[in-house]
Amino acid sequence: MIASLVAAGLTGVARAHDGVGSTDGAIDNAQATHDHDQHGGSDGHLPASSDDVRLVSKLRLDSVEGKIADVGVYKGYAYLASWGGVGCDNTGVHVVDIRNPGKPKKAAFIPTTGSAPGEGIQTVHISTPAFTGDILVTNNEICGDGGVGGMNIYDVTDPTNPKQLANGVGDFTLGDETTELAREIHSAFAWDAGDKAYAVLVDNEEGTDVDIMDITDPTKATLVAEYDLDETFPQIVQAAPANLTEIFLHDMVVKNIRGRQIMVASYWDAGYVLLDVTDPKRAKYIGDTDFTDPDPEAAESGLTVAPEGNGHQAEFTLDNRYVIGADEDFAPYALSARNVTDGSAITAGQGIPLTPGTTLTGGSVYVGRACSGDAAVPAGDPAAVDIAIVERGVCSFTEKVAAVEAAGGYDGILVFNRTGSDACDAQTGMSVEGTLPTFGVAPRGQGFAIFDQPYSKADCLAGTGPQTLPVAVGTKGDQLTFSSHFDGWGYAHLYRNERGKMTELDTYAIPEAHDPAYASGFGDLSIHEVATSQVSSDLAYISYYAGGFRVTKIKNNKLVEVGHYIDKGGNNFWGVQTFDHAGKEYVAASDRDYGLYIFQYTGRQ
Repeated sequence: MIASLVAAGLTGVARAHDGVGSTDGAIDNAQATHDHDQHGGSDGHLPASSDDVRLVSKLRLDSVEGKIADVGVYKGYAYLASWGGVGCDNTGVHVVDIRNPGKPKKAAFIPTTGSAPGEGIQTVHISTPAFTGDILVTNNEICGDGGVGGMNIYDVTDPTNPKQLANGVGDFTLGDETTELAREIHSAFAWDAGDKAYAVLVDNEEGTDVDIMDITDPTKATLVAEYDLDETFPQIVQAAPANLTEIFLHDMVVKNIRGRQIMVASYWDAGYVLLDVTDPKRAKYIGDTDFTDPDPEAAESGLTVAPEGNGHQAEFTLDNRYVIGADEDFAPYALSARNVTDGSAITAGQGIPLTPGTTLTGGSVYVGRACSGDAAVPAGDPAAVDIAIVERGVCSFTEKVAAVEAAGGYDGILVFNRTGSDACDAQTGMSVEGTLPTFGVAPRGQGFAIFDQPYSKADCLAGTGPQTLPVAVGTKGDQLTFSSHFDGWGYAHLYRNERGKMTELDTYAIPEAHDPAYASGFGDLSIHEVATSQVSSDLAYISYYAGGFRVTKIKNNKLVEVGHYIDKGGNNFWGVQTFDHAGKEYVAASDRDYGLYIFQYTGRQ
């Protein structure tokens, strides 16, 4: 069995920078999430159905399943990312002529080499002393050889003949170092600010993950500001529940509201953050959201579970009264882990998961680092439930699991972190092979607590603390319990747009998203993006992966579904964007496995 974990991460995001390719199998949680390892497969689908939605047309763009990513629309053309998450061939941007929405046709393809756009596809008109025209901005996530990070900018004033203005521009610093390539980015959003133009980027690799570029001259884009929002504005961090620890930027939009440039930043477990970026060098806090505990959408289905965060993308409504946020969640089963003896929580994810809905409770046994050359892993007791406690370091997680399995007698494995400035109490993910349920990587202090050993985080970070747990291999520790419980898929939030903590008014999910019967076998039933109507202040369109295309209305401060569409054979929608044609509103949606769909809502406006 091969498993990879994207779990709760270090507050302030990814200080370790281990990356998905770390030699021991450690996964920087934010990097993995940004790279969209969580974009799942297509194991089945919901049956075809529709209500008050007309399929205007569709156009196949790629035969590779999962290749199509985000979509943007501007002046009669749709731009769809050809993503690198399922292979590095043919990455770039499809340009589709939709001036006749009923007959879309391919107009151009913008290729990239070694890099792939995904989430960040946007076209905007800018008019500055240096450049006047329509520009397309795309993100770069490195894929294969010869790739660059940062943002690409294209002149698409003539969409049939795109011209590159910039390639791989962004943040060329990492801490105190200057790097050859710009930081890899997950998304980009540009706006015209009069004599100036700017773009904001999601920096995948640094805690200062909000990068703002001056693109007044798109051929000479320069970094003018970068922020780590949870450090700059600590009030956005939610104190409880304890699982909301992945704090990083995932996506953002900027809108001119009453003459000010207002950003809504989707900051994963910190929620949705409103900033005034009229002066990008002096961003000002306006407001933010908290995740209601217990989870209100799950509660409607009779579940009492903690919110998972996962603030993925958001938009203002047309009249700016509301913000609608989309929480992406591809794990309908969550892990609860506790030290039963002292009653404390264990912060860990599932490298090799438990069977959904099951619980594992047993005594702990310290088995060291479980690497070749270390003390041999002692056998567990086959008559008892034994959980091997393994220390990270020296060899890979897969080697550690193999050593524990070879010793025999164990029912599960918990890995806790090593010493070092990039480790200690950081909770990271893991990529690991094996058969025993394997959890981790837990903070080092929690590993010490299992065996009642004193621990100093400061000493650990400084490298002056013990290099290994100061107990003998084979020592028994506290009783631990791990349980996998159903908590549903991702869904939408409706917030009042206001200063300070924004009020959550309602949540919305498709019925199947919080029904355990649909936890597997029907595709990914998570929301991905929302696009608010540009003609009706109460209307919003949603791409819901295998849940199809959904239309919602705001009625009495509630999000109510008023239309939907699922094609024969199912859908896998990623992006969604509104556009106007002949005075009527249409919606472009990108199907990961097919290409472009164009819809029209036919219900009452």
